[in-house]
Amino acid sequence: QVELVESGGGLVHGGESLRLSCAASGITLDYYAIGWFRQAPGKEREVVACLSVNDGSTYYKDSVKGRFTISRDNAKSTGYLQMASLRSEATAVYFCATTRPPYPNACPVYSVGYDYWGQGTQVTVSS
Repeated sequence: QVELVESGGGLVHGGESLRLSCAASGITLDYYAIGWFRQAPGKEREVVACLSVNDGSTYYKDSVKGRFTISRDNAKSTGYLQMASLRSEATAVYFCATTRPPYPNACPVYSVGYDYWGQGTQVTVSS
């Protein structure tokens, strides 16, 4: 049984940082691409960042480039999203997702491209 568990969310002030974690079980994370998505109230779920199997490809939403960093530790079967200089528009529920892509350099940027999802963690940024 595959399970993804996010942690690290919380309430922060604008300009502060948070690191989200995504602990995976039931899969060998080495073979999976990782995606981070977020969904704000009344809005659709959107991709924030993704990381390919071989770490050779990354994608970042334009508004987070230079401030957010996606990474993984396969030995710990955990993915991360380091978020710096947070803005109020980052307030949302953040979800991690994984998929075993057809190519090791693939990094899906749409939610339909992922097979497994966590339950989400709330991030609230006060202005």
